[in-house]
Amino acid sequence: MLKQRMLTGVPLALVVLALVGWAPSVWIEAVTAAAMVMAAWEWADLAGLRAQAARFAYAALVAGLIAAAALLDAPTRGGWQIPGLIGWLGVAVWLLSVSRRSAVPPLPGWLRGAAGLVILTLAWLSVVAIHARGALGPLWLILLLGLVWGADIGGYFAGRRLGRHKLAATISPGKTWEGVAGGLLLALLVAVVLHRVGAGLGAQMPGLVWLLPVAVMVVLASVLGDLAESVLKRQAGRKDSGRLLPGHGGLLDRIDALLAAAPVMAAALVSVS
Repeated sequence: MLKQRMLTGVPLALVVLALVGWAPSVWIEAVTAAAMVMAAWEWADLAGLRAQAARFAYAALVAGLIAAAALLDAPTRGGWQIPGLIGWLGVAVWLLSVSRRSAVPPLPGWLRGAAGLVILTLAWLSVVAIHARGALGPLWLILLLGLVWGADIGGYFAGRRLGRHKLAATISPGKTWEGVAGGLLLALLVAVVLHRVGAGLGAQMPGLVWLLPVAVMVVLASVLGDLAESVLKRQAGRKDSGRLLPGHGGLLDRIDALLAAAPVMAAALVSVS
């Protein structure tokens, strides 16, 4: 399984980093939009839309929302970052409450579907807005990806080797506090390294006093995104959101952490001139 994950994940990560680092913003907008629409196809199934026509309509609706946001130039406008952050805080409170129960209460399909429309559109807005932040935009987005990937890799290995205490057994039995700690440590190391790289290239980045707390919040948000998708999959009776990526499952399985982490990073960058 690990070998298959690496054979799929490493080339995909290199392609993504190349796009972020060298592609113009319009490419990032298009590629991210395509990813969100593909994720919407999988989300529709988790929301209870089994017919292909219904799933196509759902994906088309997400595409329409993203197109409307692009036409309004929403990523460069202010005002949506903080409500997006508050929305994910609400999800965190709900997950915390249900994690203490013996079972997660069933969520109606319409609510799962509506949540997907908001979350996928907000993720597109956040990624595009981060990349569009002037000369430092690509570096900020690489930092976001590094934090999410670092938390995932560190959590995977620390959880497998050291995991003893369940994080939220009702939601995701395989996740442990040790895994979260391991992921956080690796992600913070990534943040420090990228900060040094940015400084070496002459980038005017905020100091570590600002960056490290933000990195912690982004990592915790990535865990939240992972748990939120786990709830959807359990309620839909699915192990994975799809079979698009060998060793990983569906696209939604690969970007679930990013869906929550990107809005947190976008909101944090509001304070950076």
